[in-house]
Amino acid sequence: MSSAHSVLRLGVDVGGTNTDAVLLNLSEGSRRGQVLASAKHLTTADVTLGIQNAIESVLTQAQSKSNIQALCIGTTHFVNALVERDPRRLDRVAVIRLCGPFTHGTPPFVGFPHELRDLLEGPHFLLSGGLQIDGSEIASVVVAQVESACDEINRQGIHAVVVSSVFAPIDFEIQQEETVASIVRKRIPGMDVVCSKDVAAIGLLERENASILNAALLRYAKKTVIGFEKAAQALELKCSVFITSNDGTLLSCAQAARLPIRTFSSGPTNSMRGAAFLAALESDISKQSALVVDIGGTTTDIGMLLPSGFPRQAAAHHEFCGVLLNFSMPHVTSIGLGGGSIVREDPVTNKVTVGPHSVGHRITSESLVFGGHTLTATDVVVAAGRASNIGDESLVSGIGQSIIEGAQSAIKKMLQNYLDAMKTSSQDIPVYLVGGGSILAPDVLAGISRVHRFPHFDVANAVGAAIAQISGIIDSFEDTSTRTIVQVRADVEARAIARAIASGADPHCVAIVESEVIPIAYTSGRCRFYVKAAGDWSGVASPNRPEVDDPLCVEASTGETASQPQMVASAAVSAVVAPVMRTASDILEYEPRIKRREWLLSEIDLEWIADGCYVLGCGGGGSPLHTFLELRELVRSGEIVRVIDFSSVTPDALVGWGGSMGSPEVSSERLLGNEYQEASMELWSLVGITKPEALCGLEIGGANGMINMILGSTKYADIPCLDGDFMGRAYPTWHQTTANVYDVSGTGAKMLPSVISSGDGNIMIMTKAKRDIDVDASLRAACVEMGTHVGLASCPLKADYVDSAMIKNTVSLSWRIGRAIALARKQSSLSRIGSILVDAVGGSNSARVLFMGKITDVRRRLYKGHTIGEVIITALTVDDDVDADDPDCPMERFTGTLTIPFKNENLYAEHTVDDAITTMVATVPDLIAVLDAQNGSALGTPQYKYGLRVLVLGITAAPQWTGSERGIALGGPSAFGFTHIPYKPLGKYTQPRSVIEEYACNS
Repeated sequence: MSSAHSVLRLGVDVGGTNTDAVLLNLSEGSRRGQVLASAKHLTTADVTLGIQNAIESVLTQAQSKSNIQALCIGTTHFVNALVERDPRRLDRVAVIRLCGPFTHGTPPFVGFPHELRDLLEGPHFLLSGGLQIDGSEIASVVVAQVESACDEINRQGIHAVVVSSVFAPIDFEIQQEETVASIVRKRIPGMDVVCSKDVAAIGLLERENASILNAALLRYAKKTVIGFEKAAQALELKCSVFITSNDGTLLSCAQAARLPIRTFSSGPTNSMRGAAFLAALESDISKQSALVVDIGGTTTDIGMLLPSGFPRQAAAHHEFCGVLLNFSMPHVTSIGLGGGSIVREDPVTNKVTVGPHSVGHRITSESLVFGGHTLTATDVVVAAGRASNIGDESLVSGIGQSIIEGAQSAIKKMLQNYLDAMKTSSQDIPVYLVGGGSILAPDVLAGISRVHRFPHFDVANAVGAAIAQISGIIDSFEDTSTRTIVQVRADVEARAIARAIASGADPHCVAIVESEVIPIAYTSGRCRFYVKAAGDWSGVASPNRPEVDDPLCVEASTGETASQPQMVASAAVSAVVAPVMRTASDILEYEPRIKRREWLLSEIDLEWIADGCYVLGCGGGGSPLHTFLELRELVRSGEIVRVIDFSSVTPDALVGWGGSMGSPEVSSERLLGNEYQEASMELWSLVGITKPEALCGLEIGGANGMINMILGSTKYADIPCLDGDFMGRAYPTWHQTTANVYDVSGTGAKMLPSVISSGDGNIMIMTKAKRDIDVDASLRAACVEMGTHVGLASCPLKADYVDSAMIKNTVSLSWRIGRAIALARKQSSLSRIGSILVDAVGGSNSARVLFMGKITDVRRRLYKGHTIGEVIITALTVDDDVDADDPDCPMERFTGTLTIPFKNENLYAEHTVDDAITTMVATVPDLIAVLDAQNGSALGTPQYKYGLRVLVLGITAAPQWTGSERGIALGGPSAFGFTHIPYKPLGKYTQPRSVIEEYACNS
């Protein structure tokens, strides 16, 4: 940037109520950061018109347009189109997925809500292709398959295509997605094509979902950005036009037209980036982590600002419009607090509440201070003497002091709780207040070192748009077997910097703003690296990325392909329509379908079982989400999944068992194929049976709790699943099963022979072991060589042995837990979720709430493929709670801290009171589950993070574990190296009530 003349930027940000604009001086020197002009206009139905109005107001105040270097716009155009489900602005999308034999059970659109799926779903094709985690091909691209898919897409009149490939984000050499995109463009000229690797990172279904939403918007995005450029021309602006993105960086109009999804959360990002910039202008503020609080008329957005000046990004997966996504978005919490929030006083308790209901944009006509009749948060602030320039102070003089104090206390408590939840440690950090409603916030907040209000805080979002930078991001798996992680990280960072410069960043000011190394479970010699570099725009337009990549070498079509493409026409109506659980009454009235003592699982049953399985995973076992989605798709298409009581099994029956083994990082990308089915059928053939009479879960905790239901469905083996499993929870290793507890040989005789299948042609059989622990160790080593995720089937067991070893009615237990969580959410009784769950799992004799509080420390590392560490939970004080106790059912209060070490699963819970006295309150094999206290969902150990409000639930283990020394040795504290900790039962075990037994008479 030249210092000979002023360098000016126009920043615009579109909010729900107002559209703000600023003209900012970004010249080097003392005038840098000076806001030369600002304007605030109501957001119009035609968003572009509101933008034009705001810009015109700013230009009227400016002396010259000649030095304006760029116009940077933060817009809600694209997110609004999806939120409103507007068919005029959205297109149907076809999906070509390169996956080989994997992922077929969870096709594209499987996780979309019905109304969005009906609107967007085009045909999808599951074709040859995809990569393994080591970068090798699952299968090569077959040109004939792609061309056949193109012909069907063209026949259906589709305008947008997504190409998604398994492990595409690490495909730098083969470039399967680019190859297929080139074929599509050649076969159907003018087709809009989105490669999933350009949209999001690791996590196939979530990345594909994001790509679908992006593709649906492409035609509208092109029209919109052309409108922006025409508006700039109409205003006689000769500068470049940019759109701000989710991560605080700039997109050219061409990039925004190609990737509109990257603008979805630019509003909160602009506020945080603007706050950081305004803070940097203050001489006494250095670069530091800070919380940004943006208070508007209806809601408050809270985000964490990193020392780099960029917002902390959200967790790997997040939800938008009911769709799970994993593209980069800022971590923002929104709460129902704003200037228009309605203030109420309970006539019985005199408790004062603020929000979440609001008068919103009607504040100037409905709030007391403006002559209305509704008491709002703004009225309280004016009455308290903290805002003298708003409305007519005399109109709020009659507000009682108790209401003023009660409302201010409620606001303070609400902010303190949510601010604390957003922090990453207990250390005090500053708060930057922005937004027109920031007058509501007090000057002192617990856990906050200082509350800052900067000049121009009310247009910080437009400032953030004006100062947005250019970035380059690398997210990939890298080989670390021959070089150190430090060396590999340096190379990846250099690539990120080069990418930023190529996109238009000034080479002299590009810096690394994020750099993370993520180990991969059960895998040595490879790590995932996520690096982002960013720098100021150089002022030179970056070259546009070519729409069509150079031709790549692909498998030639000979007319004899290995398999035909699997194609599904769009939006088929479900064969089975699930009841809708809109109210608590719907849940209470719902009855499972029992037919001749067989439980025929519905979509509702599956959802509740999945939620319960994650709770019973005790922090491990992996999320059941993808398994649930596959089962739901089966049931929706008319397939039948059956569960039976053990009493329905004949005495001479054989029971099959097994599940998945491997890394969660792999299973989130290379979704299930037929590996478990293949392993099971190979094993059944080996032992000389067609199929067993029933199936039993290896573990009820986590994803394995439901995988046998897929194998047992009418689509595959058509075998009923027993209401039970061989763990009653989740454990990290295969030999930690009750089937092995009852095998006193110690050689794993009841586990062998076992078969593992990779799902793409590799099968291995293990027939004998010296020790039971060698079975897991040997199979897990082979698992790594076979793609780090396999299906594993163990030797079918005789019914009389299963009768003793199986923990009965655990499918029923998971259903009851999931139902209890759903009911608590609908009844708005999450404050009592602990007691509700205790009742659901058998009562206070067998279960209890061990602790409630917030996570204040988490330590974790990867050791021999397992995530190990500990989480520390600190009790909440009465003042920490936003909600008061229900006088009819007061919440149990706790003091001190609770420490929970984990090895994939939670191992024990140790309570420490203020005087340092420690008490062991629970240990394995008893179940220790940590739940999010705000929504009742189970938390896996990777999800533990500072500030989360949690509830810890303890459930007494089954006698199959606790009734013998061998059971305690295999599943108790000593099995994890805690030989000094004796097992003491949490309570008395209560066998869960069978769903079949309860509801059979009604059916």
